[in-house]
Amino acid sequence: MYWRDHAPPHFHAIYAEDEIVIDIRTLKTLKGTMSPRALALILEWAQEHRAELMEDWELCQRRQLKIPPLR
Repeated sequence: MYWRDHAPPHFHAIYAEDEIVIDIRTLKTLKGTMSPRALALILEWAQEHRAELMEDWELCQRRQLKIPPLR
């Protein structure tokens, strides 16, 4: 997530040269492409952390904390 990013609530995922933007509420791709395997891992992680992602979205809007990325 980036500070003061635009609505809707979303996060950016980067893998190799690919970047994707995913809506936190629906887990739908808003922009970009990703390999099916990488996308599946990202969506699984996002599903498990959706509440935290929404909380972090709110915190980012107030210029505060981030959650750790998938490694």
